[in-house]
Amino acid sequence: MTWRVLISAPYLLPVLGEFRSRLEAEGVEIVTPAVRERLNEVDLLPLVETIDGAICGDDQFTKRVFNAAPRLKVISKWGTGINSIDTVAAAKAGVRVFNTPDAFTDPVADTVLGYILAFARRLPKMDHDIRQGLWEKLEARALRGSTLGVIGVGNIGKAVVRRAQPFGMIVLGYDPVPVPSSFIEETGIKLDPLDSLLGKSDFVTLLCDLNASSFHMIGVNELQKMQPSAYIINTSRGPVIDEPALVEALRECRIAGAALDVFEVEPLPDDSPLRSLENCLLAPHNSNSDPDCRRKVHESTIENLLKGLREADNEPLVKKPKARSG
Repeated sequence: MTWRVLISAPYLLPVLGEFRSRLEAEGVEIVTPAVRERLNEVDLLPLVETIDGAICGDDQFTKRVFNAAPRLKVISKWGTGINSIDTVAAAKAGVRVFNTPDAFTDPVADTVLGYILAFARRLPKMDHDIRQGLWEKLEARALRGSTLGVIGVGNIGKAVVRRAQPFGMIVLGYDPVPVPSSFIEETGIKLDPLDSLLGKSDFVTLLCDLNASSFHMIGVNELQKMQPSAYIINTSRGPVIDEPALVEALRECRIAGAALDVFEVEPLPDDSPLRSLENCLLAPHNSNSDPDCRRKVHESTIENLLKGLREADNEPLVKKPKARSG
């Protein structure tokens, strides 16, 4: 059995040589397109007609793509989020979609705490000033007694809450999905409506999935509810924040600052106004960086692909009923 598999996950491609012989031994013929960050619909359409499976990053698998891929059986997503895959269209096309949940909880949670500390202790600003020849002792704040608002209390959100506890932070949480009572009792997190959380928090961290309800969850109205001294941190998905609204809030100093690991368009365009804002820390969608975690995701993504291909080929064919003659 031979399967043609499109591999476009940008974190896997540089180390694909480590796994090539294993995949080929399983009967996989590897197809590797040029990828900078992700493939959009137009990129995928000419690639998918003859593929049986895909290991992808945040590639745009739309209804049109599935219609152009009659042999496609499996998509194995490298990482957790599958918002770029039209799962309804996938189901209608009979395509299995796998992901790797809880893949990067620790590195992302560590990144969030890193940004909180950087803002609270004003570390980037002092470093910048010293390099400019200044010697100004800036006011900074301790985390004890500061309020952290966690939007999305899933695996990563819970990990951030547990990290904030030893610093003595007051933690508020918002999630439309019920948070287990055992976690509330363990951590003392207080659940709050979104508007209330935004108004009370010194630091707001976005750790939610991207879906219809979270798209532009943070826009003009929400940013206006935040304190002028507050910071917002987004390590989830770029479109959770209305980026132009955030740019204006930062320009007008309606909030103190932002840290963004994700953006509405990735890579961040060269002409993005975010690049010129000194009160905004930027990173290239890299909060998941950890060699051990990535290795585990490489392994699980390949296992998911092979499992899906085997299962799809072992399914009994369902014979379509013959049409009755006139």
